[in-house]
Amino acid sequence: MRAHEAGALHGNDPAPTWLPYPADVNALLEDLWSGSTRREADGELSVGGVRVSRIAEEIGTPALVVDEDDFRARARRFRTAFARAFAPHAGASTYYAGKAFLCGAVARWVEEEGLGLDVCTGGELAVALRAGFPPERLALHGNNKSDEELRRALRAGVGRIVADSIEEIDRIASLARETGVRAPVMLRITTGVEAHTHEFIATAHEDQKFGISLTAGDAFTAVARALEHDADLELIGLHSHIGSQIFDTGGFEVAARRVLDLVARVRDELGHTIDHLDLGGGFGVMYNSQHTPSPAEALADGIAGIVEKQCHELDLPVPHVAFEPGRAIAGPSTQTLYTVGTVKDVHLGGPHHRVYVSVDGGMSDNVRTALYDADYSCLLSGRTSDAAPAVVRVVGKHCESGDIVVKDEYLPADVRRGDLVSVPVTGAYCYSLASNYNHVPRPAVVAVKDGTVRTIVRRETEDDLLALDVG
Repeated sequence: MRAHEAGALHGNDPAPTWLPYPADVNALLEDLWSGSTRREADGELSVGGVRVSRIAEEIGTPALVVDEDDFRARARRFRTAFARAFAPHAGASTYYAGKAFLCGAVARWVEEEGLGLDVCTGGELAVALRAGFPPERLALHGNNKSDEELRRALRAGVGRIVADSIEEIDRIASLARETGVRAPVMLRITTGVEAHTHEFIATAHEDQKFGISLTAGDAFTAVARALEHDADLELIGLHSHIGSQIFDTGGFEVAARRVLDLVARVRDELGHTIDHLDLGGGFGVMYNSQHTPSPAEALADGIAGIVEKQCHELDLPVPHVAFEPGRAIAGPSTQTLYTVGTVKDVHLGGPHHRVYVSVDGGMSDNVRTALYDADYSCLLSGRTSDAAPAVVRVVGKHCESGDIVVKDEYLPADVRRGDLVSVPVTGAYCYSLASNYNHVPRPAVVAVKDGTVRTIVRRETEDDLLALDVG
């Protein structure tokens, strides 16, 4: 395309239709923030009894601030809700999906709250094992697990390995024989369900890299192959994951039906009973006022009703069911604290303009806006203001025009250099996807609780970056 003069269409005076004009630009929208986040009497935000100015002074910015009590409470709530919903049958297990955010402290919290832990690489497995997580409560995922990753899992005694292809079934059996163990495996089944979410996080439709196709007939072949390796493999059950940031149980209904049809076919044609089913996670969270996630209890009750109904129709006992919430536990427990730098009111011709508020982080600590077109909220957190609300775009410091943290939000019109701004619901996939783009060190992650703040992942330094450069 030839170059042309930029026009006023790039401007954004009016707010998006979903973004309501705030009655009070300083107010906390309660559901967006962790349980202990509040405004102090002087207007400053605090979380876990710790003021954000203290975090900025002691730790620096940007920093991801995890409300430990909130994280633990969400983990307990999911574990309790699913255990209660499936108690009349074979029960349920809850695994925290470590890919959302994982470090040693988080692994210990998850273990202490009675959940299992799902990991999907050798690095995540290494973190879990170093933290002392019970290996029998670990699950290893991954569509391209190396032989060394599989050997490490087998030697450690991981509770289940989720096989992602027929080839991998044979490879796990061979490595189990070599290691002298009987490998516990589940088979990841692609059910052909397309979840209503971003295409990059919908994982059960046919045209993507995960799982063994059900509609193509490969899934039944995979079950038969796993049973042929009975001396080396223990086929625990089947796994299905339909995607992420899902707000209702509709997709689970279709996926559960299709997987249970396979269970019935295996019973009828192979004479084998599959009594364990993992329906994955992907439960949505509220990133801004347009999102309406379902509570854990409603999800648990709804999915339990779906599984019970389908099992009754197929004359199957209700299996033990497992779930893997990650985002729904980690996401709302965390906010990212930034310091404002440059503020620009960019005029675009006529009445059109856009206010850019630059902060000291950006796509290196939160790439989700650029990657998934995600919409975040934010709040002036170091003070309150009597200034009128103004629509702003919060951007980072990177040499990239797509370096956007919050596309549109109301902040006080007097936002200025040195102000502290907090972005909520950044606990899932923000640090996990963090990079060193432009050689920017990754931020610190701190846990706050009862007025104390402690670093659980230290801030990277330039020395860390230079240490890797051996040229």
